Amino acid sequence: MTTTGWGRVEQAVSLAVAGLATGSMPFPVERDAVRDTALRKLAAVAGQRGWSVQVLRDVAGPEADLLFPGGPVEMVEAWSDLCDREMVVAMQETAEPRLSQRVRQALLLRLPVDQAMRAGARSGFATLATPCARGALRRSLMRTVNAIWQAAQDESSGMTYVTKRLTLGAVYGTTLLYWLARGQDEAALAAFIDRRLAGVLRLGQLRARLSGRKAPVHPAPV
Repeated sequence: MTTTGWGRVEQAVSLAVAGLATGSMPFPVERDAVRDTALRKLAAVAGQRGWSVQVLRDVAGPEADLLFPGGPVEMVEAWSDLCDREMVVAMQETAEPRLSQRVRQALLLRLPVDQAMRAGARSGFATLATPCARGALRRSLMRTVNAIWQAAQDESSGMTYVTKRLTLGAVYGTTLLYWLARGQDEAALAAFIDRRLAGVLRLGQLRARLSGRKAPVHPAPV
């Protein structure tokens, strides 16, 4: 990806994160096993060959394009949803009692140290950063943030539900960009996530002091 292309992705992700505050939860992506299989085959080579109808046909069959009438944008959006679902499944057996650590686990599962996945994601986000994507990036980020909370087994509702998702949206946006650029080192990625979560914790404590409320002894960082 060129410097100009990377700058466009960074700007698009930042704008999409800012847009989480005003957007409603998007409709679910169409899901079925045949589409999922085609997406996995495409994602395995997308880092080198890109997200295109021709590549999809090459790896998943001559009629695979019929599965995604919306073209490359629909493919990338559906792949993001597939990654969300796989993260939720992987988190089902977690025994971690602390919500903040469950969020941390979910983030690391959603953004694994896998070269092929990172390369495919870089190419995919470049596709979603184009004007013709029409909000697909914001929709994908919103679904992912919601899936992380689902994976973390958060049961908040009302304004707390909204506030937590907006806060996590900012954390996920910065972590996503770090992962895309330098996510080959799992320990460094985990340390980056820890710093982001610690920053949210400090902000929550400051808000509590300014409002005159006593901060909880073990507040959830997001």
